[in-house]
Amino acid sequence: MDVYRSDDIGQTSKADASPLTLADLASHRVIVEGLASLTPDIPVLSEEAADIPYAERSGWPRFWLVDPLDGTKEFIKRNGEFTVNIALVENGVPVLGVVYAPVLDTCYYAARDVGAFVGRGDAAAQPILVSRVADGEPVRIVASRSHSDVRTAALLDRLGEHRCVSMGSSLKLCLVAEGEAHFYPRLGPTMEWDTAAAHAVVLAAGGTVCDSGGVELRYNKPDLHNPEFFVCHTEARQLLDKVQEEVE
Repeated sequence: MDVYRSDDIGQTSKADASPLTLADLASHRVIVEGLASLTPDIPVLSEEAADIPYAERSGWPRFWLVDPLDGTKEFIKRNGEFTVNIALVENGVPVLGVVYAPVLDTCYYAARDVGAFVGRGDAAAQPILVSRVADGEPVRIVASRSHSDVRTAALLDRLGEHRCVSMGSSLKLCLVAEGEAHFYPRLGPTMEWDTAAAHAVVLAAGGTVCDSGGVELRYNKPDLHNPEFFVCHTEARQLLDKVQEEVE
């Protein structure tokens, strides 16, 4: 937040042309140091230190997967829609996740067999659950603020009557987890650290983060890119069936 409020955020570009700020790097250092102190026996894979060979990573039954600043474009725009994502992954499955939005002072967190929760400001945290689409109700869609595309627009047209809200970062998955949206389709590129923490929240809230075939996303793959995915209630197959043709 010191960087966010400063006049110079130290913006540069990575090799893939994605933006980088001083906050990305500072957050990375704080989180990695904290996790190393908390769980020295559990390795950490962070977006800002992701060059760990798969030959080494493949031997990790459990590891922390971190995005120190998800939504750097939103951070640069100063719209507050960025998050810090920390997930604990076991055998390819995110079993614990924390998604914190510093400007909004909102924290989503979850653990397998415990539940999913959201805390805002000083208010007591509340349990959250995904929501089904009621008969006759327009589908509530959440879509990317910085990554809209023609295919997603065509996909939404197939759903018929719907209401769409744009949002940045992993907050999109969290809006589905707390029932504020029914469906989040993501047809653009993402990385594992973009989704793992919020994926844990969605799972604990009764939802799914699956590919176009309905298979749940997995983590610590040789290639750390995610496939295209959809976020919704675990029983919302009708939504997936409607968009299947457009995706293919």
